[in-house]
Amino acid sequence: MNVQTKTKFAGLAAGLLIFPAIAACTPQAQIPNTTQPAPEAVQPPLASPSAPIADADDNRVVDVVEANNSLSTLASAIDETQLDEVLNRDEPFTVFAPTNEAFAALPAQTRQRLLQPENRQKLAQILSYHVVPGQLAANQLSSGEVRTVEGANVNVQVDQAANQVRVNEATVVQADIPASNGVVHIVDRVILPPNFEI
Repeated sequence: MNVQTKTKFAGLAAGLLIFPAIAACTPQAQIPNTTQPAPEAVQPPLASPSAPIADADDNRVVDVVEANNSLSTLASAIDETQLDEVLNRDEPFTVFAPTNEAFAALPAQTRQRLLQPENRQKLAQILSYHVVPGQLAANQLSSGEVRTVEGANVNVQVDQAANQVRVNEATVVQADIPASNGVVHIVDRVILPPNFEI
Protein backbone atom coordinates (compact mmCIF):
# COMPACT_ATOMS: atom_id res chain seq x y z
CA MET A 1 0.00 0.00 0.00
CA ASN A 2 1.64 3.26 -1.11
CA VAL A 3 1.60 6.56 0.77
CA GLN A 4 -1.23 8.05 -1.30
CA THR A 5 -3.44 5.02 -0.72
CA LYS A 6 -2.68 5.09 3.01
CA THR A 7 -3.67 8.77 3.13
CA LYS A 8 -6.99 8.09 1.37
CA PHE A 9 -7.69 5.15 3.67
CA ALA A 10 -6.90 7.27 6.74
CA GLY A 11 -9.39 9.90 5.60
CA LEU A 12 -12.11 7.31 5.15
CA ALA A 13 -11.33 5.77 8.53
CA ALA A 14 -11.63 9.17 10.14
CA GLY A 15 -15.03 9.67 8.56
CA LEU A 16 -16.44 6.26 9.44
CA LEU A 17 -15.00 5.91 12.94
CA ILE A 18 -14.41 9.38 14.39
CA PHE A 19 -17.61 11.04 13.16
CA PRO A 20 -19.93 8.75 15.18
CA ALA A 21 -18.06 9.70 18.35
CA ILE A 22 -18.41 13.39 17.58
CA ALA A 23 -22.10 12.94 16.76
CA ALA A 24 -22.65 11.12 20.05
CA CYS A 25 -21.32 14.13 21.97
CA THR A 26 -23.63 16.50 20.12
CA PRO A 27 -27.06 17.01 21.71
CA GLN A 28 -28.86 16.26 18.46
CA ALA A 29 -26.86 15.91 15.25
CA GLN A 30 -28.88 17.64 12.57
CA ILE A 31 -28.74 17.27 8.82
CA PRO A 32 -27.88 20.69 7.32
CA ASN A 33 -30.98 22.88 7.03
CA THR A 34 -32.60 23.39 3.66
CA THR A 35 -34.67 26.42 2.77
CA GLN A 36 -37.81 24.53 3.80
CA PRO A 37 -38.61 24.33 7.54
CA ALA A 38 -38.98 20.54 7.53
CA PRO A 39 -35.71 18.65 6.87
CA GLU A 40 -37.45 16.12 4.69
CA ALA A 41 -38.78 18.75 2.29
CA VAL A 42 -37.61 18.43 -1.29
CA GLN A 43 -36.62 21.54 -3.22
CA PRO A 44 -37.91 22.69 -5.63
CA PRO A 45 -41.53 21.51 -5.20
CA LEU A 46 -42.07 18.24 -7.03
CA ALA A 47 -45.18 19.55 -8.71
CA SER A 48 -43.33 22.39 -10.41
CA PRO A 49 -42.93 22.21 -14.19
CA SER A 50 -39.84 20.44 -15.46
CA ALA A 51 -37.05 22.93 -15.97
CA PRO A 52 -33.32 22.63 -16.62
CA ILE A 53 -31.16 22.57 -13.52
CA ALA A 54 -29.12 25.72 -12.95
CA ASP A 55 -25.75 26.05 -14.64
CA ALA A 56 -23.09 24.11 -12.74
CA ASP A 57 -20.09 25.41 -14.70
CA ASP A 58 -17.49 22.62 -14.85
CA ASN A 59 -18.29 21.10 -11.45
CA ARG A 60 -18.88 17.40 -11.89
CA VAL A 61 -20.87 15.36 -9.38
CA VAL A 62 -17.65 14.41 -7.57
CA ASP A 63 -16.74 18.10 -7.20
CA VAL A 64 -20.21 18.84 -5.80
CA VAL A 65 -19.82 16.08 -3.21
CA GLU A 66 -16.30 17.18 -2.25
CA ALA A 67 -17.42 20.80 -1.81
CA ASN A 68 -20.15 19.90 0.70
CA ASN A 69 -18.88 19.48 4.27
CA SER A 70 -21.86 17.29 5.19
CA LEU A 71 -20.76 14.78 2.53
CA SER A 72 -17.09 14.44 3.51
CA THR A 73 -17.39 10.74 4.43
CA LEU A 74 -18.96 10.01 1.05
CA ALA A 75 -16.23 12.01 -0.68
CA SER A 76 -13.52 9.96 1.07
CA ALA A 77 -15.30 6.71 0.20
CA ILE A 78 -15.62 7.69 -3.47
CA ASP A 79 -11.91 8.51 -3.56
CA GLU A 80 -10.94 5.29 -1.75
CA THR A 81 -12.92 3.06 -4.13
CA GLN A 82 -11.89 5.05 -7.24
CA LEU A 83 -15.55 5.52 -8.13
CA ASP A 84 -14.54 9.07 -9.05
CA GLU A 85 -13.13 7.66 -12.29
CA VAL A 86 -16.68 6.68 -13.25
CA LEU A 87 -18.40 9.79 -11.90
CA ASN A 88 -16.01 12.12 -13.75
CA ARG A 89 -17.13 10.85 -17.14
CA ASP A 90 -19.07 13.12 -19.48
CA GLU A 91 -22.19 10.96 -19.31
CA PRO A 92 -24.80 12.22 -16.83
CA PHE A 93 -25.44 10.66 -13.41
CA THR A 94 -27.92 11.14 -10.61
CA VAL A 95 -26.31 10.63 -7.20
CA PHE A 96 -28.28 10.00 -4.01
CA ALA A 97 -25.64 11.23 -1.56
CA PRO A 98 -25.76 10.04 2.08
CA THR A 99 -24.73 12.56 4.72
CA ASN A 100 -21.98 12.03 7.28
CA GLU A 101 -24.73 11.35 9.82
CA ALA A 102 -26.14 8.65 7.53
CA PHE A 103 -22.80 6.83 7.47
CA ALA A 104 -22.47 7.27 11.24
CA ALA A 105 -25.85 5.57 11.69
CA LEU A 106 -24.61 2.34 10.10
CA PRO A 107 -24.02 -0.46 12.63
CA ALA A 108 -20.53 -0.19 14.13
CA GLN A 109 -19.59 -3.66 12.90
CA THR A 110 -20.56 -2.76 9.34
CA ARG A 111 -18.49 0.44 9.44
CA GLN A 112 -15.45 -1.41 10.78
CA ARG A 113 -15.68 -4.12 8.14
CA LEU A 114 -16.04 -1.58 5.35
CA LEU A 115 -12.69 -0.13 6.45
CA GLN A 116 -10.89 -3.40 5.81
CA PRO A 117 -8.94 -3.34 2.51
CA GLU A 118 -10.34 -6.73 1.50
CA ASN A 119 -13.85 -5.24 1.62
CA ARG A 120 -13.14 -2.29 -0.67
CA GLN A 121 -15.23 -3.91 -3.40
CA LYS A 122 -18.15 -4.15 -0.96
CA LEU A 123 -17.83 -0.43 -0.26
CA ALA A 124 -17.77 0.27 -4.00
CA GLN A 125 -20.92 -1.84 -4.35
CA ILE A 126 -22.73 0.26 -1.75
CA LEU A 127 -21.65 3.53 -3.35
CA SER A 128 -22.60 2.51 -6.89
CA TYR A 129 -26.05 1.54 -5.58
CA HIS A 130 -26.53 5.27 -4.86
CA VAL A 131 -25.85 6.23 -8.49
CA VAL A 132 -28.39 6.16 -11.34
CA PRO A 133 -27.43 6.69 -14.99
CA GLY A 134 -28.90 9.87 -16.45
CA GLN A 135 -29.80 13.23 -14.95
CA LEU A 136 -33.04 13.08 -12.97
CA ALA A 137 -34.20 16.28 -11.28
CA ALA A 138 -36.63 15.88 -8.39
CA ASN A 139 -39.59 16.88 -10.55
CA GLN A 140 -38.62 14.23 -13.10
CA LEU A 141 -38.72 11.38 -10.57
CA SER A 142 -41.80 9.19 -10.36
CA SER A 143 -42.73 6.28 -8.14
CA GLY A 144 -41.31 2.98 -9.31
CA GLU A 145 -38.07 1.07 -9.65
CA VAL A 146 -34.96 2.64 -11.15
CA ARG A 147 -31.84 0.73 -12.23
CA THR A 148 -28.60 1.80 -10.52
CA VAL A 149 -24.99 1.66 -11.68
CA GLU A 150 -24.54 -1.24 -9.23
CA GLY A 151 -27.03 -3.24 -11.30
CA ALA A 152 -29.89 -3.65 -8.83
CA ASN A 153 -32.96 -1.42 -8.69
CA VAL A 154 -33.88 1.16 -6.08
CA ASN A 155 -37.51 1.80 -5.24
CA VAL A 156 -38.38 5.49 -5.67
CA GLN A 157 -41.51 6.73 -3.88
CA VAL A 158 -42.76 10.21 -4.74
CA ASP A 159 -45.35 11.80 -2.45
CA GLN A 160 -46.56 14.93 -4.22
CA ALA A 161 -48.84 15.95 -1.35
CA ALA A 162 -46.02 15.81 1.18
CA ASN A 163 -43.49 17.17 -1.33
CA GLN A 164 -41.25 14.24 -0.50
CA VAL A 165 -39.08 11.71 -2.32
CA ARG A 166 -37.92 8.46 -0.76
CA VAL A 167 -35.37 6.05 -2.19
CA ASN A 168 -35.85 2.68 -0.52
CA GLU A 169 -35.77 3.71 3.16
CA ALA A 170 -33.87 6.97 2.62
CA THR A 171 -35.50 10.39 2.35
CA VAL A 172 -34.22 13.14 0.07
CA VAL A 173 -33.45 16.07 2.37
CA GLN A 174 -31.96 18.39 -0.27
CA ALA A 175 -32.69 17.99 -3.95
CA ASP A 176 -31.34 19.23 -7.26
CA ILE A 177 -27.77 20.26 -6.46
CA PRO A 178 -26.52 20.86 -10.01
CA ALA A 179 -23.39 19.41 -11.57
CA SER A 180 -22.06 19.71 -15.09
CA ASN A 181 -22.54 15.97 -15.63
CA GLY A 182 -25.65 15.32 -13.55
CA VAL A 183 -27.37 16.15 -10.30
CA VAL A 184 -26.95 15.33 -6.60
CA HIS A 185 -29.79 14.67 -4.17
CA ILE A 186 -28.76 14.46 -0.50
CA VAL A 187 -30.36 11.61 1.46
CA ASP A 188 -30.54 10.87 5.17
CA ARG A 189 -29.63 7.17 5.08
CA VAL A 190 -27.09 4.88 3.46
CA ILE A 191 -28.97 2.69 0.97
CA LEU A 192 -27.82 -0.93 1.02
CA PRO A 193 -28.22 -3.16 -2.05
CA PRO A 194 -30.63 -6.11 -1.84
CA ASN A 195 -29.27 -9.09 0.12
CA PHE A 196 -26.10 -7.16 0.92
CA GLU A 197 -23.79 -8.93 3.35
CA ILE A 198 -20.39 -8.08 4.74
